[in-house]
Amino acid sequence: MIKFLIEKEFKQLFRNSFLPKLIFIFPCMIMILMPWAANLEIKNINLNIVDNDHSVLSRRLVDKIGASTYFCLTALPDTYDEALLAIEAGSADVVLEIPRDFEKDWVKGEAPRLLVAANAVNGTKGSLGGSYLSSIISDYTRELGSESSSQGLAGKPLPRVDITTQNLYNPTLNYKLFMIPALMVMLLTLICGFLPALNVVGEKEVGTIEQINVTPVGKFTFIAAKLIPYWLIGFVVLTICFVLAWVLYGILPAGHFLTIYGMALFFLPMVSGFGLVISNHSTTLQQAMFVMWFFMLILILMSGLFTPIHSMPEWAQWITCINPLRYFVEVMRTIYLRGGGFAELLPQLGAVLVFALVFNLWAVKSYKKSS
Repeated sequence: MIKFLIEKEFKQLFRNSFLPKLIFIFPCMIMILMPWAANLEIKNINLNIVDNDHSVLSRRLVDKIGASTYFCLTALPDTYDEALLAIEAGSADVVLEIPRDFEKDWVKGEAPRLLVAANAVNGTKGSLGGSYLSSIISDYTRELGSESSSQGLAGKPLPRVDITTQNLYNPTLNYKLFMIPALMVMLLTLICGFLPALNVVGEKEVGTIEQINVTPVGKFTFIAAKLIPYWLIGFVVLTICFVLAWVLYGILPAGHFLTIYGMALFFLPMVSGFGLVISNHSTTLQQAMFVMWFFMLILILMSGLFTPIHSMPEWAQWITCINPLRYFVEVMRTIYLRGGGFAELLPQLGAVLVFALVFNLWAVKSYKKSS
């Protein structure tokens, strides 16, 4: 029975001359235009400082940086390797390493070398974080020089602090590398969320759904037949996005395509299930479209696509925990930029699975075979 229902869905889809074109044209337009137009506001850059010197001057530098409004001093790791683990975990955006003998080199008139490592998964945040930090260190250098002059200790030339910056995961600070994986999530959400919702409500308006309601087709079979076609269409859209990202921008994931497809295996039914829930509670196309757009707009804006979640107010950060798009945006960026695998993405996979079960069970329960 379900085979014939799925066949009906595909025939109904391709009978409409506009929808097959939309499935191809919409990803092309978004992938061509949005990476150039999107922007990001930077705020509350998470900083880890590794102080290998533990001297008076190094502690003063740490205090000065901690007093800045640009940075949130989240930790003081003992080693640089511990700080890199914080970057890999996403809890740090920038790491500053103060070398051993920092104060001794300064007093001797030699140039201490500081290392700034920026998490360039978010290229804009990494670039600005490094620039802000360099500015603060330069200001600190001038303060020490003024103090030395006032105390008559300026017999030697003022040493210059050399700063070496490393941009991890995105060495060229390519902002498109940060945005394009998230734009793929937005495309999948819009296409695989809107199409099944509008399909069911369209059948309600023309009355064809009543012909199915009088048959012995069960509610679970009906919902599954609505999900599977758009589940497959989602993989087609995802593949189109991969090709466009490679052809237009030369961007390929650092991880495996199979990992992305494996995660999408659960994300696509979740999005389509959400669309079916909306359609079951709507009676007209206009109602379904407005309700879907209302929720989609909020979900997309609070997914971390445009604004980093850590830059949102604390109450908004808690709300994003119940936003399923947030988890798949994290998945795409982790695989594309850092090459993460399934083991690293198990928390996100678990969250997507929970949402998929909730929305699809809700869709089955809310579908009524009688008006």
